[in-house]
Order: sequence, then C-alpha cells, then structure tokens
Amino acid sequence: MSRLSRRLFVLLVLLPLLATPAFANETVKVGIMGGDAEEIWHEVQKVAAADGIDIKLVVFNDYTLPNAALDAGDIDLNAFQHQPYLDAQIQARGYKIVAIGKTILSPIGLYSHKYKSVADLPKGALIGVPNDPTNGGRGLLLLQGQGLIKVKPGTGLTPTALDITDNPRSISIREIDAAQLPRSLDDLDAAVINTNYALEAGLNPRKDAIAQESAQNNPYDNLIAARTADKANPLYLRVVKAFQNQRIRDFINQRYQGAQIPVF
Repeated sequence: MSRLSRRLFVLLVLLPLLATPAFANETVKVGIMGGDAEEIWHEVQKVAAADGIDIKLVVFNDYTLPNAALDAGDIDLNAFQHQPYLDAQIQARGYKIVAIGKTILSPIGLYSHKYKSVADLPKGALIGVPNDPTNGGRGLLLLQGQGLIKVKPGTGLTPTALDITDNPRSISIREIDAAQLPRSLDDLDAAVINTNYALEAGLNPRKDAIAQESAQNNPYDNLIAARTADKANPLYLRVVKAFQNQRIRDFINQRYQGAQIPVF
C-alpha cells in the first residue's frame, strides 16, 4: 500500500470518529400538564441544554396520570402538582414519590360569567369546585376566605362539602372534574378553577377572577417530583437547578404578571 493510500485509509477510518461528539447530552423525561407549563418548560429546556441535559417533555391532560407514569418508570420526573395533592396520591395509591424542588405557585381563583364580584352572587348560588379531594378542599377554603361558607375546624387542607358547618347564603356546591370547570361556567353561577385550566380557557386570573387565594403562607407551591429512590440523583437535581434559574424567574414574572408566581 502506498504512503498516499495509507493516509487516505487512516483518514477514512478517523473521519466518523471525529464527527461523533465526545459527550452526548443526558436525557431526562419530564411529565407536565399542557398549557402554560409547556411554555415555561420550553424555556427550562434551553437552560438545561447549556448544561448538557436534553429534557424530553411528556404532556398529560389528566391530573391522575403523571404520578402513575412516574411511579411506573415511564418518565423520570414530573412537575404539575403541589404537596397536598402528592400526599393524597401517595396515601391513596402507595406511590413511592418525593418532592425534590419547588417551582411555581398558581393561585386558584373563583370565576363567573354572570357576576362581577363575590358580593353579587345571589342567595342559593350554584358554585362548582374540583372533584378531587385536595383541589376540592382548596376550593372550599377559598370560599370560606370570602365569607361564603365555614368548614369544620380540624379538617386541614382537605375539607369536603360534608364539612360545611355554616352556609349563610345557602350556596350549592357541585363537584366537577377540574378540567371541565371552565366549560361548565355557563351552567353555574361561579366556579373555582385551577390556574392552568383557567389560562387554557382564555381566562386571565388577574383580571377575570372575582376572588383569588393569597400567595402569603400558601401551602400549594408546585414542585418537581422524582421516585423516592432517585431523590438524590445528581442529573435530576441539575434539572431542578435549571428550573430554579434567574432566567426562568424573569420569564415567569414577565409572561404571567402574577398569574404564576416563582417560589424558588
């Protein structure tokens, strides 16, 4: 083999190796809900990419699915829930899942197509609340904070309609799937709606809600969750760090103007 031929042979062998990156990005699958969470996590993807992490988003449209998927190992992390919801899911289903970082607070609101204020709600008003225990309880606590009802002391964050002890305006509570509440507004006098579903329906929490829970001492901060066995996984903690970045804080504040609040 001539010297030129040997050089060409070596070049042909080395070219594919030279074209291959020395280090491929590490991939993490994160389960989220659709809507505003997708916008936020698209920004997080950019921050994570700079740290060599390729975040793959898996979008769900039902609150009951992301924890099942995480527990089964179909995704690596999820980011859609607050601690009371996670606690209830663990108690009901035995999931081995734990929070590894906080993200945002989405203050839940009371909305109406018929009335401009809580004071305008008529006696006997029909009010919809989410039908899952944690968000339903959250809705009842919001109504209590507005003076519409009182719930039995000691029920904590998960009172039910059966725990209403005082109802001076004789309001009726209708429990409805959280995702369906915006579509049910025309059939109700008002409804307590989670922020992600309100935004998807074109409702502006800051302008359209006739009442909203306070952000002060609020137990409903959203979180990133992992399987308990992975709670100290360095790669997953880097995803948390990518979310808890000043760039993400600024994006949330500018984009949502208080409808979503960074809690990191």
